[in-house]
Amino acid sequence: MDGTLVETEEYWGEALFALARRLGGELSAPARRATIGSSMRTSMTILYRDLGVIRTEAELLADSRWVEDETAAMLAGEITWRPGAADLLMSVRGAGLATALVTTTSRALADIVLASIRADLGTDPFDVTICGDEVPARKPDPAPYRMAMEALGVLPEECVVVEDSQAGIAAGLAAGAAVLGVPTHQSVAPAPALTLRDGLVGIGAAELAEVLVDADLTDSAA
Repeated sequence: MDGTLVETEEYWGEALFALARRLGGELSAPARRATIGSSMRTSMTILYRDLGVIRTEAELLADSRWVEDETAAMLAGEITWRPGAADLLMSVRGAGLATALVTTTSRALADIVLASIRADLGTDPFDVTICGDEVPARKPDPAPYRMAMEALGVLPEECVVVEDSQAGIAAGLAAGAAVLGVPTHQSVAPAPALTLRDGLVGIGAAELAEVLVDADLTDSAA
């Protein structure tokens, strides 16, 4: 969701930068990039290490809530689509494909974005939504994508995962799916079953089918 379909990844960044300043420091650009696609706990660990501060568990939880509250306030405003993302969702929906949103963002915050997506499109483009606080392990663990596959009633080798982060791409590949990677803030190395593109403009159901064919998951499925 964040950074793949909509530009909300920037909101998380603004909140993390603000928290760093509250703690008396400045989050570095490399540390910020490392937090993209990660869980809140992982992001806090990266931030603390970057600042050289030590926080108790209670303080970590309080900092996490502060970041989520700040992000929620920004999400309540205007949501900007990533180029080509809305067209991709409508193409997939028009093709009758089973579709799931799999995000590390918590349900409370994801629902704010989902409401905006549904209002913009005039329809719900997802059959299933899986959020970060509903899974036994978060990306890069494959569990979120495996949960989505099970909920949709599909096999991994039938699926194309669309992701922008290192953690998300790793999760999709580990789940056994073909992956269309559209990284914007992190560098991603080539890998089997991974197709890399600059963005989603011009990507529709037919192009996703090509990604699946190119991944050639038949042997791994057998």
